[in-house]
Amino acid sequence: MKHYDYIFTGTGLAALMTVYKMVLSGKFEDKTILLLDENPKKNNDRTWCFWEENPTIWEESVSKKWDSALFVNEEFSRDLDLHPYQYNMIQGLDFYKQVFEHILKETNITFVIEKVTEINELQNHVYVASETESFTCDTVFNSIFDKQDVLKQSRYPLLQQHFIGWRIQSNQVIFNPQQTTFMDFSVAQKGNTRFMYVLPLSETEALLEYTLFSHQLLKKEEYETEIQNYIQKLGIPQYEIIEKEQGCIPMTCYPFWKKNTKRVLNIGTAGGWTKASTGYTFKNSNKKSTQLVSFLLAEKDLSQFHKKNKFWFYDHLLLNILDRKNELGSSIFSSLFKKGDPNLIFKFLDEETSLFEDIKVILKCPKALFIKAFFRVLFNFKK
Repeated sequence: MKHYDYIFTGTGLAALMTVYKMVLSGKFEDKTILLLDENPKKNNDRTWCFWEENPTIWEESVSKKWDSALFVNEEFSRDLDLHPYQYNMIQGLDFYKQVFEHILKETNITFVIEKVTEINELQNHVYVASETESFTCDTVFNSIFDKQDVLKQSRYPLLQQHFIGWRIQSNQVIFNPQQTTFMDFSVAQKGNTRFMYVLPLSETEALLEYTLFSHQLLKKEEYETEIQNYIQKLGIPQYEIIEKEQGCIPMTCYPFWKKNTKRVLNIGTAGGWTKASTGYTFKNSNKKSTQLVSFLLAEKDLSQFHKKNKFWFYDHLLLNILDRKNELGSSIFSSLFKKGDPNLIFKFLDEETSLFEDIKVILKCPKALFIKAFFRVLFNFKK
């Protein structure tokens, strides 16, 4: 049974970011690292987007940038000048290529394409099993998400950000490749928080995603019918579907970090690294993975890694509202973007604002809703 210093159970975004930065640091060359996942990461299975002021280490994977965004609801539309930010798009296959071309050159890193079946922390090491092999290690980074832990409790609401996207090629010029549609709430809400998200790649090509923040998923035909309706609304008579993608991201403030131990750290969605109020994953994981690599160089007890902040509480308030009245998402986001400074909003969503700036953003929201949510959450914590 082979022993490793580190084992990554699951090779999602957070795991690959972390191991990539471990290699770039040059400080882990004497450590043996095993990556375990049943998915070989050979398909273009997802798209990540994030806003950023300056180029990052992921620049070679960025396939498109936008300086402007559009926010729409049934009553108004607003062009958002994103400066000093740019909205970046990374396709899954480009990201996987950048990471694996770099890390698999390292003789101390092994990637085994098998499903993880067991993680068992013992007194002096951790036992990890796949369907055909067993391993031991000093430290496990686990990104395999188990939703059952969240479903067993009621203190922390659980919503899903779920979507289906079509990348289409139109037979005529229709899109503005300089502007992304950040949220279009003009689609029928049907008692939920529903919007269209459009990433124009050229004047004739775009990725259109029908997205919901809600409790229950839809049948596949419902998403695709809404995409077809939206394409018709845009006035596109003929088009070709180039690619499809779908996803479901849990939105919750459940304290995943309480399951972290000295030797096992939950990362990514399994560790609460997803931004709970929006489902944005890339930027949060980029920050957390950088913090984790620095932590590993200075500390040993992984249970001490997570630090809760004020933004966790803000997210909890929003999810408390949407859990009870899911149809209010459109009005809440619209109140933010109707007159609010988009750069301040993005800074707030990046969890980089001061308390004074937090207040400026929060005051744009429906006050009565959030005051009631504040007291509900506070009462719930005192139970």
